[in-house]
Amino acid sequence: MSSSKRKLGNQGLAVGAIGLGCMPMSQSYGPADETESIAVLHRALDIGCDFFDTAEVYGPYHNESLIGRAFKGSRTKVAVATKFGFKLRDGKQVGAETDSRPATIRAAVEGSLKRLQTDYIDLLYQHRVDRAVPMEDVAGTVGELVKEGKVRYFGLSEAGVTNIRRAHAVHPVSALQSEYSLWERNLEDGIIATLRELDIGLVPFCPLGRGFLTGAVKRAEEYPPDDYRRGDPRYQAGNFDANVKAASAVNVIAATIGATAAQVALAWLLAKGEDIVPIPGTKRCTYLEENMAAASIRLDASHMVQLDAAMRPGNVAGPRYGQQLMAIVDR
Repeated sequence: MSSSKRKLGNQGLAVGAIGLGCMPMSQSYGPADETESIAVLHRALDIGCDFFDTAEVYGPYHNESLIGRAFKGSRTKVAVATKFGFKLRDGKQVGAETDSRPATIRAAVEGSLKRLQTDYIDLLYQHRVDRAVPMEDVAGTVGELVKEGKVRYFGLSEAGVTNIRRAHAVHPVSALQSEYSLWERNLEDGIIATLRELDIGLVPFCPLGRGFLTGAVKRAEEYPPDDYRRGDPRYQAGNFDANVKAASAVNVIAATIGATAAQVALAWLLAKGEDIVPIPGTKRCTYLEENMAAASIRLDASHMVQLDAAMRPGNVAGPRYGQQLMAIVDR
């Protein structure tokens, strides 16, 4: 397993090649067992994972508290990324509404620090662009928090080119977190080029195509009502059939090289650049170990060409979000 670090931005943040998305331990993908989740977090640290992704809205609040408990006494061994920016009221998320007013950012950071049981956040993301608050105000507030020592690095999530540039002009952006995978290529139309021009790292979430790229998926109606996939357009009706067919190319190459489909999907991402650190989410040690082992897999040029062709834009059916969530993606 590779132990080399990858740089996110040029401000000093360096982490292992593959991080861990912690959201499934608290929401969206069926029930999770807290004891097992903590075991996964500890195992991740044991096998070289040092980059953990959470947010105040995951739970809400539960996920940050879980990470705080799991890494108490090991804080200096991990880089923790968290996020602000969704509106919360009485401990619940208010639909897809955003709130990145400076006072709200500061209150969110104080809450995150307390739950994470730490005095600093390694990487603080704006979870979604807030069209009611100028990006300069957001970046300026985070810059102040950096000066105060409460935050080390600044990131954005699902931001478009204009807002990336506006933020970076006020305070350096170290990383953009956005959905990117063999399955979802929306960043290839200008955003990745902008990140590389500005020396900003890329942290892809859902790097396994919300499960499709692992080959272990069911139709939307087969998931419980509270499972995110039940409402995912790509899991529904004819979209599901088309997408299973498109993803089959990953299984073919996996069988050829003696890897799993998930490992091939992650290896494809890692081969796209040393500035890319995917954060596959899991709540099981088995999948964690499988994902982390992908860092040692190398795809040859012919494999990359085959995968690019099979999963090119247009071969995947359905939007990646429903209408409400797509409306707050800054594109």
